Amino acid sequence: MLNFDSLIPVRRRSADKFVRIQRAANLSQDQLSERIGIDPKHLSRIELGKSFSSLETLEGIATVLQVELKDLFDFSHLEANEMDKKQIEELLDGLNQDKLRLVYKVVKSLVK
Repeated sequence: MLNFDSLIPVRRRSADKFVRIQRAANLSQDQLSERIGIDPKHLSRIELGKSFSSLETLEGIATVLQVELKDLFDFSHLEANEMDKKQIEELLDGLNQDKLRLVYKVVKSLVK
C-alpha cells in the first residue's frame, strides 16, 4: 500500500523547483494561474507543497514555463549537495580532536 506521507518530501521538492522556474520566467502567481486555467488559490497550494497537481495541470505549468515536464521533478542538484555533505562526514570520522579543531577553524574562516 502506498504511504502518502512518504511523498511529502517529493511534493515539497517539486514545489520548490516549480517556484524557482516560475520566478525565472518572471510570472506572477496570478499570471501563471490565468494562463494555465486554474484558480490562483489552487496554484498557491501547489507552490507551498500542500497539494498535488493533476497531470493536466502539470503539463500546463510546464508548457507555460517552457520547460519539459520532467524538469519539474529533477532534483539532481539537491542530491549532489546531500552527497557532498555525506562525503565530508566520512572524511571527518577518523580524525582526532586536534585535526577536528583545525578543520573547524578552516571551515569557519571559509563560511564567514
